[in-house]
Amino acid sequence: MGQHYRVVIIGGGTAGISTAARLLKEVKSLSGEIAVIDPADRHYYQPLWTLVGGGAAKKEDTVRNMDQLIPAGATWIKEPAVSFYPEEDVIQLANGSKVSYEYLVVAAGIEIDWNGIKGLKESIGKNGVCSNYAYDYTDYTWEAIRRFQGGNAVFTHPATPIKCGGAPQKIAYLAEDYFTQTGIRHKTNVIFASANPAIFDVAKYRKALEKVLERKKIDARFLMNLKEIRPEKNEAVFEHVETKEETVIHYEMLHVTPPMRSPSFIKNSPISDEAGWVDVHPHTLQHTKYENIFSLGDCSNLPTSKTGAAIRKQAPVVTENIISMMKGGVPAATYDGYTSCPLVTGYNSLILAEFNYDKEPVESFPVDQAKERRSMYILKKDILPIMYWNGMLKGTM
Repeated sequence: MGQHYRVVIIGGGTAGISTAARLLKEVKSLSGEIAVIDPADRHYYQPLWTLVGGGAAKKEDTVRNMDQLIPAGATWIKEPAVSFYPEEDVIQLANGSKVSYEYLVVAAGIEIDWNGIKGLKESIGKNGVCSNYAYDYTDYTWEAIRRFQGGNAVFTHPATPIKCGGAPQKIAYLAEDYFTQTGIRHKTNVIFASANPAIFDVAKYRKALEKVLERKKIDARFLMNLKEIRPEKNEAVFEHVETKEETVIHYEMLHVTPPMRSPSFIKNSPISDEAGWVDVHPHTLQHTKYENIFSLGDCSNLPTSKTGAAIRKQAPVVTENIISMMKGGVPAATYDGYTSCPLVTGYNSLILAEFNYDKEPVESFPVDQAKERRSMYILKKDILPIMYWNGMLKGTM
């Protein structure tokens, strides 16, 4: 039959590693009984890529080798998962072998669709077209910002779900700050073209960010979805989300947030919902049909922003509920939709948005977090990465 484990975790990203570490910490007898399935050699701390693109961090500091992070007591299966057989409690791997489980945690992340915008693949990484959504391209964002001499600097946000919903606007704020510092702001149009209807979902932070846009004189255009890049003409073609009317914007610099989607092996599986995401209960994170399957992070259909901060609150819930089931109980731990978005508004300024399913602020600090603060910028740049590598991935926070 192949390999068997009590718990199989698909994905060696933030969600998978932190859940594995927590389970092994809580239940010592699970040592040797947990498998993490992931073909990747490297693991990235992606929240820092905005600062890499803005020249405020080094991309080398965002990467670790996967073998350093798989917790002791877990077996790393370095193969892609390709098929689910939930009725049989089996996963099939790309090499044809099968892995069976008592409990399955699906934490496979989100897939970037570089082909989802016509002309993007051919344009990216040159002639002013950049993106912070890939390790290999983040340096070029900083190069494009530094080389920019004026004209239209365009920043996009797609119509699909994305990881870190604030990242598309954060790089626009950093670029605007840099253009101001280097004396070229007066000959620059900073355009933020977003498929969303507003700058942010939560009223408290939306109002604060609208003031940032006004102060920085950023031309924010909403319900605008990038459909095509014409690199030979330096043109970006947008489609209005509702009217489908096309608008062509000339650019000197174009930062693209590409469309994203559920991984295809999940989308075409019996565990997905109609939209292709793993179908779980929003509070217990247990699958709606298969009781021994849980999902968290970006590949789940949880109606909250896809962030590492959300995973930090989801992983303990999944861990507790699996342990409860192992003891013959039922999943009782619940998740309230908490997520966080540290919104960098410039060098040394940040709005820390924290909220739940109800789009209500759930703030960690005894201050008004809708106010731009240097302290929160330092938290994001210097403190959160340490907490991530040394705490979250080790299952201690």
